Amino acid sequence: MERRPKPDAGNARSGVNKDAAGKVDGASAPWELPHIAELITDGQITVGVVRPVGRCVAIANDGENTLAMLVKRKGETFAQLLTRLDLAIAKAETEGVFTDEINS
Repeated sequence: MERRPKPDAGNARSGVNKDAAGKVDGASAPWELPHIAELITDGQITVGVVRPVGRCVAIANDGENTLAMLVKRKGETFAQLLTRLDLAIAKAETEGVFTDEINS
């Protein structure tokens, strides 16, 4: 098996464009997801395709309970999906309403 050449470390760029960080769709206001930010200190979110569903999903759990399971809608952007997840987490925490779009 042939090895790939290693990239030149002197020319390698990594990280996020500092001008684009914190912006969504070119908007000037920062993109804030406070409920996701708080949740991931002890819990987790998962975003990706789940085989039984066959579509992209976003799932949030706090280590004990699944707070929200959302299915990405047709035409929905990643930012919109995460915003809906953030709102669903808030609803679970404040109203005790757990959103389940996967099993409904």
